[in-house]
Amino acid sequence: MKTALHPELIQTTITCQSCGTAIDARTARPVTTVDVCSNCHPAYTGEQRIQTRGDRIDRFERRRTLATAGR
Repeated sequence: MKTALHPELIQTTITCQSCGTAIDARTARPVTTVDVCSNCHPAYTGEQRIQTRGDRIDRFERRRTLATAGR
């Protein structure tokens, strides 16, 4: 067996850049940052973003009704 094959794990703090949440963990890197964590990601929090312009299907249907009304 090879010796010293795996890197040594050290205690570090993982920091979220979006909300600033800090999580203590053991990793091989001394400094770790993530863009989005489970505290602020919409899929985990259940918050959905509101679209004010409507989706593609609604816009297509609106254009189609305007085009058929002019015939």
